[in-house]
Amino acid sequence: MRAFFALLIFAGFCASQAHALPAFLEKFLPHPPPQPSHPVIPTVPPASAVKIPAQASVPDGSPALPPVLVQSGPLSFAPLVQRVIPAVVNIAITQTSSEGGGKVPAQIKGTPLEKRYREKMQRHQEEILGAGSGFIVDPSGIIVTNDHVVGDADNVTVSLSNGQELPAKLVGVDALTDIAVIKVESPKPLPYVTWGDSHKVNVGDWILVAGNPFGFGSSVSSGIVSARGRDLGAGSLDDFLQLDAPINPGNSGGPAFNMRGQVVAVNAAMVSPAGGSVGIGFGIPSEIVAPIVEEIRRTGHVDHGWLGVTLDDGDGSVVLVDVDRNGPAQKGGLIKGDKITAINNAPVENGRALLRMVAAGKPGSTVTFSVIRKGKVATITLPIGKRPADADE
Repeated sequence: MRAFFALLIFAGFCASQAHALPAFLEKFLPHPPPQPSHPVIPTVPPASAVKIPAQASVPDGSPALPPVLVQSGPLSFAPLVQRVIPAVVNIAITQTSSEGGGKVPAQIKGTPLEKRYREKMQRHQEEILGAGSGFIVDPSGIIVTNDHVVGDADNVTVSLSNGQELPAKLVGVDALTDIAVIKVESPKPLPYVTWGDSHKVNVGDWILVAGNPFGFGSSVSSGIVSARGRDLGAGSLDDFLQLDAPINPGNSGGPAFNMRGQVVAVNAAMVSPAGGSVGIGFGIPSEIVAPIVEEIRRTGHVDHGWLGVTLDDGDGSVVLVDVDRNGPAQKGGLIKGDKITAINNAPVENGRALLRMVAAGKPGSTVTFSVIRKGKVATITLPIGKRPADADE
């Protein structure tokens, strides 16, 4: 009975102090986070602007492209696209047919409809092979693309972003790097883009890819640099940038831009189980392409350096396991078993890097090798040779 009376007194106290109870409990109970009545939208940081410098003046004095601003916060590629897309071209390739010789035979059998069809096919001596992309690097009409885009074509037609079509002639190709240079003639200077430094491209950097996917016409896509130094087994100079920007058939030969509107790679290949983009594309870095383009413009071809050796780097060091008889390496004093540690004082990390350094050199140029021979350090200087056409076979 006393306990019951005490309970009633406590209940009456609580009722009389109901207005103070929340404050009393607040001192002792944990505080759950407030529950909003609607989802919280994250705060978007304000966009800042990065100034893209004005392009260099065109040699004839016509106005250069003005500087533009690109947002570095919530990103829009529109100013960059407007700046560079006039210099990106579509390339159509045709090949002359050897059938018919351009003459319709005197007797064509079949119904009148079949005869007309066959005559038309025989008169049409050009077979469209495909389409690709390219970009103008000089206002005089110098265009860079892939060797596999134009290498086998008899006729090349370039379409500018304004719809103008111009015939192009082949200046030269380099099969080892899959680079080709073509040229169009225009009465007016053409818009052009400049090279960027692919050495400064980092994994994770934004990238803008432009080209002619599936022959649909001028198009852009964006992504990031996924990896560097990819080796696809195509040749000694393999050193691709891997890009996740969509690259499809027809994008070959087109440019990949950094956010300053500079070309840092040439789109060259893609991995696709189904024929379309799966986000694994490859570009040839500008550090490889730019000097190749200049050499082709100057001489019409490119000669690569060659040693004539077989390498093994399985244990982490680069060892000569064979030396071609009468090859540049043997003539210069390298022997089987030499462990190469540096070329021209630049450390050699693996066999592929060594071959790339040699292939990038000019035949006849002198190269200094640092080697370890029978436990002793030696320095050997020799001229590298000219790479044979069948060196990769």
